[in-house]
Amino acid sequence: MLILAANVFLVSVVKLHARSNTSLKDYANSANTHVEITKANRGYIYDRSGNIIAQDNRTYNIICILDPSRPSVKGTVSHVDDAKYTAQVLSTILKTSEEYIYNFLIKDVYQTELGTAGRNLSRETMELIKSYKLPGIEFESSVKRSYPLGVFAPYLVGFAQSDETGSTIGKMGAEYYLDKYLRGTDGTRIYQADKNGYILPGMRENVTSAINGANVYLTLDKELQESLEQTFVLTNEQFNADRIWGAVMEVDTGKILSWGQYPSFDPNELDITDYNNYGAQLPFEPGSTFKTFAWAAAINEGVYEDRPLVYSGPYCYSAIDRNPYRVEKGGLGCINNAGRKNYGWQDYDYGLILSSNSITAALITELITPDIFLDYVKRFGFFQPVDTDGMREETGFLNYTWPSDKLALSYGQGSTVTMLQMLQAYSAVFSDGTMVKPYFIESIRDPYDENNIIYQAERTVVGNPITPETAKQLQDILYRVIYDEQGTAKYYKIPETEFIGKTGTTQLAVSGSYKSGKTIVSIIAGMPADDPKYMVYYCFEANYNKNAHFHTGPITSYLRKVAMRFNLTQSIQDELDETTEEVVKKEIITYEMNNLINHSVEYAQNKLLEYDVDIIYLGEGNTVIDQYPKANSTVTTDQKVFLLLDTQGYYMPNMKGWSRKDVVGFWDVSGSGFKIEGFGLVTSQSIPADTYVNRNSEIEVVLE
Repeated sequence: MLILAANVFLVSVVKLHARSNTSLKDYANSANTHVEITKANRGYIYDRSGNIIAQDNRTYNIICILDPSRPSVKGTVSHVDDAKYTAQVLSTILKTSEEYIYNFLIKDVYQTELGTAGRNLSRETMELIKSYKLPGIEFESSVKRSYPLGVFAPYLVGFAQSDETGSTIGKMGAEYYLDKYLRGTDGTRIYQADKNGYILPGMRENVTSAINGANVYLTLDKELQESLEQTFVLTNEQFNADRIWGAVMEVDTGKILSWGQYPSFDPNELDITDYNNYGAQLPFEPGSTFKTFAWAAAINEGVYEDRPLVYSGPYCYSAIDRNPYRVEKGGLGCINNAGRKNYGWQDYDYGLILSSNSITAALITELITPDIFLDYVKRFGFFQPVDTDGMREETGFLNYTWPSDKLALSYGQGSTVTMLQMLQAYSAVFSDGTMVKPYFIESIRDPYDENNIIYQAERTVVGNPITPETAKQLQDILYRVIYDEQGTAKYYKIPETEFIGKTGTTQLAVSGSYKSGKTIVSIIAGMPADDPKYMVYYCFEANYNKNAHFHTGPITSYLRKVAMRFNLTQSIQDELDETTEEVVKKEIITYEMNNLINHSVEYAQNKLLEYDVDIIYLGEGNTVIDQYPKANSTVTTDQKVFLLLDTQGYYMPNMKGWSRKDVVGFWDVSGSGFKIEGFGLVTSQSIPADTYVNRNSEIEVVLE
């Protein structure tokens, strides 16, 4: 205590530091208080399985000290003294021209950077440059927001950028909505130093630690999202589409499993052409997928059963008090079916199965009224905000003034809605009549303790527009839309599972005219058919193509992906029945599959040895990127296990003799497009074995 007191006294009176015997006069006269900011790490964003969608990456910028007056350090030159050699080394590492670097190094300035070539370098690149010990070449570090999955639901995830203070700020999507949780709180270090930056000996520091931002988990599923992004590309190639958008949602919960649009952007590059989130901010005329709600209203009102047949020819109408009614001919106008088809007299079920505009018009004017239909439309949440997790949205436009407007609403024209509203409304149709709110933010968690949950999403019921009985009857009709020989969606059938759904095709109005030649093609599907758990909605805008609902390859491939992702496929016993008697007789042992993703190939081999399975490697990497069967699913003796080792491509295996289950597993993990014909075992494949295949390739397989 006496020593401390004396020390303080000496500092105060004679300005001599007792322990170091250093005169503090110069320090005291020139001391400054310095404040250093310790940046908090921005929180991670993960998908539902913990795959990283967004993270902070530390990068490095090159600083070149050019001024020869800079003092040497321990006899070592501390400025660039050989510009030519330095330019040679840096140009090779940075993959730019030597002249480009050299022109920076001969500037008459104290220091310089090297433009974009010298910024945002990885740690590996920085360490490589350091190994050359180039005089005057130094580095400053910075943190950059990184999106390792690239184009991955960017209109939901959004992006964040550094501001003028170096802080990373959310600018769009979840990065923006949840910025206050993600950004954290910066720390500080306050200390005193002289004019040269030397810290005063023995002085105390005031340090406040940074608090990192919270981590966010989304409901998105990596496999489904990446497949959706690829499906957009394939659809664009096939139809030269102007715009494409789609989503997958859990029917019972409202969890959005995939969501996207085309054109899109890579948040690492910010090559943005449109800032609108199509799924919530693009109101469009939905077309015939909207007819479902007319049938829902009529069935729910109890006026649907035992109705006489209805004429499917042109629906000509007149009106009283702007309410339309059918007339034999003439009147205010006539409504025709697509292609002016006339199906004769039909029951009302076939009105939806055939997607008849005229029967739809008859239903809302003869079984119910347009106003009753409008009431149900509002019960289903249309023309009102959905309010999903801070998402910016449009509510659509209700055009309901004239008789023609009221009729057009029933078959999805004249008024506009959003995909977000359609997902919410169909959650009632595909369930027991319970309508749930879509959401994509699953939880927000403490970065230091994942078990400390700051926010946990819950299922939100927003209404019960129809009864369970109505929903079941409606589902039975929507099943026939797919599986009836006259159903408009019969070309969307897939071998993995049965599903229910409805197609839509509507002319695109431009400047109030439907003569643009553009159409919006759509399908909504619920699978499996007997108890829908997952909903797929997919739309694209393109020039009119009468075969749009016939050439369904990209979309049906995606439907198959969804079915396989959730094991909505044939059972193991069904597959065994397709194999030879010799295989069936062999003893089958069942195991639970390990998680092999992010593990080495050697680790995966060791784990799979005990299973006695046939391992198929796709690519030549050293780390498992994806696997089939998935972790915790069932794997059996002699089953093929597929391990993806390369995201770019792989050598085609010989599939001759493979079962359908084997082919489905290969398709699931490879990322390639597949067309599978027949049942039994593979007899031919469109791409020969041992051919190098890009992941975007399409493969045709025939089974007999």
